Amino acid sequence: EVGYGKSYSFCYSARPGTPAAEMDQVDPAVARERLRQLQDLLSVQQDSIQQSMTNKTVDVLFERTGRDPGQVQGRSEHNHAVHASAPLSHIGTIQPVRITRTGRNSLSGVLMTT
Repeated sequence: EVGYGKSYSFCYSARPGTPAAEMDQVDPAVARERLRQLQDLLSVQQDSIQQSMTNKTVDVLFERTGRDPGQVQGRSEHNHAVHASAPLSHIGTIQPVRITRTGRNSLSGVLMTT
């Protein structure tokens, strides 16, 4: 119902000394299947949310250089990775970026200021 934009999910592993470690555990094959189902659902939700961001302007805190020359990378206010062509002087600043393309785990856009 919520619709998640990003998730880190893993199979549970018992931690010695915790109350849960003393409880009956789910069969590992069942746990892996449940995790796969959850991650499949989360992937669909992430794709939908990222697609809905196309042509919208988001504020991005630029953190570092990107993979391509002249590109910087940062995070939107909702923690999506965003890439844009921008001067290195923008690292450490928040800038508006219009999202033009979505990828599996990131967004690309155009800097709205110079």
